[in-house]
Amino acid sequence: MSYPDPRYLGDIGEISATFRPANQAPDVTIGQDTAMQYLATGASTHGQFGLYRWNAMPHTRGPNAHFHRTMSESFFILSGTLRLFNGERWIDAKAGDFLYVPEGGIHGFHNESDEPGSMLLLFAPGAPREAYFEAIAEKAAGRQFSDEEWMELCRCHDNYFV
Repeated sequence: MSYPDPRYLGDIGEISATFRPANQAPDVTIGQDTAMQYLATGASTHGQFGLYRWNAMPHTRGPNAHFHRTMSESFFILSGTLRLFNGERWIDAKAGDFLYVPEGGIHGFHNESDEPGSMLLLFAPGAPREAYFEAIAEKAAGRQFSDEEWMELCRCHDNYFV
């Protein structure tokens, strides 16, 4: 494997870094149990990746088994014990554990423990996932989606439940 072709062609570098302080408010809250922070969106990384922090209170459901056709998804546990589905079985993952799921790989996640949990979600390449998470928040707040609307929303956001 070799390095990709250069994307920056300047000679002196540039000031272009983005900083997000740890105490910045979540970008979206899903019900009373889940908070999402958009650390780096696909738009902000020019489509290279999306990095999100998922913070969940005890006994919080995440998505059931599903897969993506266009992107991989990686999970890095920051705190707590979260249940990750690797396509074969549910794993109790703890701080420092990592799961990589390539395109087409079946996966899911929940916080079934009695403690809060937090993890990083990395999507590559960086798709516009924010609207999907915001729709989940709307659903948790009581918005009613017809089966057809929900299926179309999932399809548009590359979520295929099994």
